[in-house]
Amino acid sequence: MVKKPIRANQNPNSIPKRWYNIVADLPEKVPPLLLPNGRPATASDLKALFPLSLVRQELSKRRFLRIPEELRELYAELGRPTPLFRAKRLESVLKTPARIYYKYEGVLPTGSHKINTAIAQAYYNAQESVKRLTTETGAGQWGSALALAGALFDLKVRVYMVRASYEQKPYRRVLMEIYGAEVIPSPSNRTRYGKKILEKDPNNPGSLGIAISEAIEDALMSQDTKYSLGSVLSYVLLHQTIIGLEARGQMKSLDEYPDYVIGCVGGGSNFAGLMYPFYYESVVKGKHNITFIAVEPRAVPTMTRGVYAYDYGDTAGLTPLLKMSTIGHRFIPPSIHAGGLRYHGVAPTLSILIKHGYVRPVAYHQKEVFEAARIFAISEGIVPAPESAHAVKAAIEIALECRRRNEEKVILFNLSGHGLLDLSGYDAYLRNKLENYEPSSIDTSYLPVAFNSN
Repeated sequence: MVKKPIRANQNPNSIPKRWYNIVADLPEKVPPLLLPNGRPATASDLKALFPLSLVRQELSKRRFLRIPEELRELYAELGRPTPLFRAKRLESVLKTPARIYYKYEGVLPTGSHKINTAIAQAYYNAQESVKRLTTETGAGQWGSALALAGALFDLKVRVYMVRASYEQKPYRRVLMEIYGAEVIPSPSNRTRYGKKILEKDPNNPGSLGIAISEAIEDALMSQDTKYSLGSVLSYVLLHQTIIGLEARGQMKSLDEYPDYVIGCVGGGSNFAGLMYPFYYESVVKGKHNITFIAVEPRAVPTMTRGVYAYDYGDTAGLTPLLKMSTIGHRFIPPSIHAGGLRYHGVAPTLSILIKHGYVRPVAYHQKEVFEAARIFAISEGIVPAPESAHAVKAAIEIALECRRRNEEKVILFNLSGHGLLDLSGYDAYLRNKLENYEPSSIDTSYLPVAFNSN
């Protein structure tokens, strides 16, 4: 049972009553999750990692799924609906005829959109008498969100934090520990796989893939423990559609509708959360013509240079195989400051939309992303998270193109979190210490060819 509400200044009646499940409306069926032997994973297979209620959401083909009333009330207590702002000062700075709007998730207690699925996952785990959750985190936004969710539902939380981010972002660790979570730099000596990595490379900076492997191994060792993740799987993206459902209503109340919808992409949760409800109206119902733009770092080019193939979600190969856009689960990303975008794959549902051309992926170097973030901060007063700054960069580029063409387009992007706990990256930018990274080649030749022949 959830603890006493921590905030009560919102009206639950303004919260959407159903999540949108895009699986019902994709241009092709989502390929099944596969076990290493090639057999499709069943609910029985998946419940070793996840509570049965979330497994059912993952496998559901229903278009809309009900949000439990207790969750809707908790969403309101935590600050939903989040605000939609028009960036008028940014428009003025850019001298663009475009109108720029952003959905701001940074007002939520942990500073990002991640709490939307964290409390849902904690709720369903608590309903099934789970006592402890393990997870991974890159930049720390997901780990912070799950740490708070665990506190609200009396669940213990252990977070394996990518070592590069653990060292770059110490205050994210502190925030997680304030909420009661245990935070471990990954790779670690806590798991067999972590020890194996450290034996080969004691200075390994870690990756989300490695941290996932450790969190899964940990969860499988305890009967009262489940694994929780902040992106990629369909049920995670489902929970995040509360963002787009709110934004859609807010835009309509202003008698506006976007020509462009933009978000940054690591695994895909915040972009999908904003974009999927607009996809339903523009593509499925045919009411509007929208360009959907997904933004990633050029250092980890999963969408722009990846292959669409079956791959593991983690480095050790403990997860089922997912059909997705990937640069390979063995890829070790450089230590860019957008730690949440350092994942080797993309959500299977989003990968299908990229494959069919419904989503246009773009990639930027971190220096130009931080420059765009600074322009936004000076104009609008909000310092974006380095991840969210990728969406800012794309929005600015489109606004400038509108200026060149003298087009009055409407741009909407997801400002998925603030950067007030990521100031080390801004410090490096201001002191000209940032490096631009781009892999010279991407090796996916080791992926399981037999599963990818079709």
